[in-house]
This record gives sequence, C-alpha cells and structure tokens, in this order.
Amino acid sequence: MKLYEKNAAELSAMLQKKECSAVELTQDVLERIEEKESAVGAYVTRCEDCLDRAKAVDDARAAGKELHPLAGIPIGIKDNISTKGIRTTCSSKMLGNYVPPFDATVMQPVREAGMVITGKMNMDEFAMGSSTETSYFHTTHNPHNLECVPGGSSGGSAAAVAAGEAILTLGSDTGGSIRQPASLCGVVGLKPTYGSVSRYGLVAFASSLDQIGPFGKSVKDVALLQSLIQGHDNMDATSAYRTYTNLYDNLNGNVQGLRIGVPKEYFGEGIDAEVKTAVHAAIQLLEQNGATVKEISLPSTEYAINTYYIIASAEASSNLARFDGVKYGFRAENYDGLTDMYEKTRSEGFGDEVKRRIMLGTFVLSSGFYDAYYKKAKLVQRRIGQEFAAAFQDCDVILTPTAPSAAFKIGENIGDPLKMYYSDVCTVTVNIAGLPAVSVPCGKSASGLPLGMQLIGNKFAEQTILNAAYGYEQLVGGFHAIAETL
Repeated sequence: MKLYEKNAAELSAMLQKKECSAVELTQDVLERIEEKESAVGAYVTRCEDCLDRAKAVDDARAAGKELHPLAGIPIGIKDNISTKGIRTTCSSKMLGNYVPPFDATVMQPVREAGMVITGKMNMDEFAMGSSTETSYFHTTHNPHNLECVPGGSSGGSAAAVAAGEAILTLGSDTGGSIRQPASLCGVVGLKPTYGSVSRYGLVAFASSLDQIGPFGKSVKDVALLQSLIQGHDNMDATSAYRTYTNLYDNLNGNVQGLRIGVPKEYFGEGIDAEVKTAVHAAIQLLEQNGATVKEISLPSTEYAINTYYIIASAEASSNLARFDGVKYGFRAENYDGLTDMYEKTRSEGFGDEVKRRIMLGTFVLSSGFYDAYYKKAKLVQRRIGQEFAAAFQDCDVILTPTAPSAAFKIGENIGDPLKMYYSDVCTVTVNIAGLPAVSVPCGKSASGLPLGMQLIGNKFAEQTILNAAYGYEQLVGGFHAIAETL
C-alpha cells in the first residue's frame, strides 16, 4: 500500500516509530499530485517548499524533540483561509493575485504542529455553490467518476483526500460545504459547532453561519485535526470561551445505548431511493449493535432552504461590499470616475453566482422588504434551533442523509440555481442552528458513487457524534476513501 493511501492516524504512528520519514511521505503525496492533479483539479495553488518543511520535521525528530502527532502530515488548505505568503484567491478573479500578509488563526496551530502545507484547494467562488463549478480557475472533478462534480463549496478539499493528493485538508461550511462534498467524495467531513474554531482569517461569506472544519479518510483523522484547531480566539468576537477536550484521545466506538433520533422530514420527497436505502441500512446496523432508534419530527425543516438563502445572501451582500477595487484585489482597467470604477470592478470581478446572491441579499435587506423576508427568516432560524434543542432532550445524536443524491454530472445542474440549492437540503439546518455534524460514507449508488450519512449533535457535542461515527466505522470495517477508479 502506498503511503498516500493510508489515513493520518496510521501515518502518525508510522512517523513516530520511524517506519517512514516525513520527507518520504511528502514525496509520495507530491508524486501522486503530479500523477492525478491534471485529471482531478483539486488545487488552485501548490506550495514549493513542502520537502523543506518535511525535512525540518525529520530533523527535529532525529534531535529527540517532542512533536505533535500530526507533525509531518501533508495538509491542503481551502482557498478562502488566509495563509501568509501563500496566494489566497477564494477561487475568484476578484482575488486572483492576492497574497495575504497574515495567517488565519487556524494556521498557527497547523504550522506549530509541523504539518506540511501542500497548497490551496479549489472551491466555488467565495464559497458560493454546491459543485465547485463556479470557481474562476477550473472545475474540480470527482475522483470516483471524473464526469461528476465533487460537491461544494469545499470540493477541492474533499477531492484531494479522495484522490490521495493530500492526507488531510481544511474546508469551510456555511450550509453544508464540508459535509456535502465529503458525502459525494466518500470521505469524512466534520462541521464543528459554531464558535468552536476561530473564523479570524476566513474570508467571510455569511458570518453567522461560516465554520472551518476538517476532512480526512477516517473518523480518527478528523478527530486529530479538529482537536488541533479548536479553541477560543480573542481575535474572533464569536469564538466560544470554554474548555475543549482532546477528541482523538477520548474516541470510543461503543454504540451500546446510543439514542438516535431519525427525523422523518429528511426522508421525504426529493431524497433518492438509494440514499434512503443506504442510510436505513446504517441505522439498522447501529440498532443491531445496541443503539436505540426513535423517529422524531423537526417540522420547520421544510422552511430551512428558504431561510438559509435569505440569511446567507443578506450577510454575503454586506461582507462582499469590501471588494470594490480600491483597497486590494482586482480593479477594472477602463472606467470613468469612481462610481463607474466600482460598478465595472464588481461586474468584471465577480462570477454569476456571486452576483446572484449579492442581488438577492441586497433585495431582502432593502427598505420595504426587510420585515417580509429577512426578519421572518431570523424568526424561523430561532424556531429551528428550538426544535433541535427539544429533540436533544430525548436523543444523543440525530441521523439523516448528508446529501439527497450521489454526485451528479458536471454541467447537469449549473443552469438551474434552485436545483443546485436543493443539494444542501439535508445540511443547512445544522448551520442555521449552529450545531456540529459529521458526514461519513455509508454505501455506494448503483453506479458506484459514494453515499453519505450525517450525524448531528447538540452544541459542543463533537465527542458524541465522533464516537457514534467511529462506532459505525468499526462496524463496517473502516472506510475506503481512495477512489479505486481514478
């Protein structure tokens, strides 16, 4: 087995036992990138100092220094996370040549742990999309079928793990942008509780919904990386001030007595039959091994997509106002006066999907429509949160499909925004309520594409959902993340 095929937990043990070196591991991943990147398109920018970083880890280990378990592990970073000295574009023409002078807060522990940054991952422009087709640079392909999308907006992050082009990656999740591509690419993706990971240095889409989180090949992988990046940050006003435990050290795969709530609203019209079959098979397996299953109802789910796109677009219209051609980023070449420069810069610098959401957000915040749309959406947001809180009185986790279908063909939905938005129907409620959720593989479609199952927890119950996911992973004999057909 090649080193790139192994998960981070296995490689960490090998590195600590000196069964392989960080340079050997990094070289193996770099060779895999050279071999497969032209077909997959997971990266926007690749780092040239990977081997130097890996050698520094090997030298430190040889000198007897105590290293973090993730030291020497290659990691890819979503291209909306600020990286000092490494181009950060949000996959947009607007930031096509932007090199940040500072790191996002999450980058500090990543660098201090000695992880090897391989590059910046492709994404939907400004994280607006569900297929990574809105990227200004190129479309990322699903490693399990190159004719299909990898999901989005963190499609590059998910595809890189599935293709073996990175061992771990970081993504961001505003309405499902970690979990949906994790499902479509057959990897594990965790959306943490809102406020548990600093958003400082994450280019804002919808500030009340955005959250950075990890991708990996196994539950142990995401537990390792989440344990590294979680914590309070004074630079983020929404960061939760609390004590965090090491999720990896406390992993327990025992599902005996686990109380699982299954909301009927997530298995209705619009969810493919093969998705329902795979998720119900997973529920049955957990029940057979000691979990208790109860059907529940989250009645406001039917309003979730509308609520999400009103709130997200409203916040996006405000957050993206800073991209005006004055301070940094793209500026139109030919214009007549300041106002014309603003208009042409934003017209030429943003793609269609970003413009669509800015216009929608500006509309719902405008005088005469604020009460009719945005205010009502915020009231529904509160109700959705209350329904989840009530459900967790009787349940430890809530189990649903992650996405309504397997990966669809590239170009199939890009011309139909409403159909594209429906890709997030199972995931947006988690962001609306600020909850943690993890997606794990739970089978394959008739055409061999991965299907995903979502485990939702109460606020700051990452340990609970990861334990449940780890228990399921053990019951099925592990997840086989690397695409066999690539």
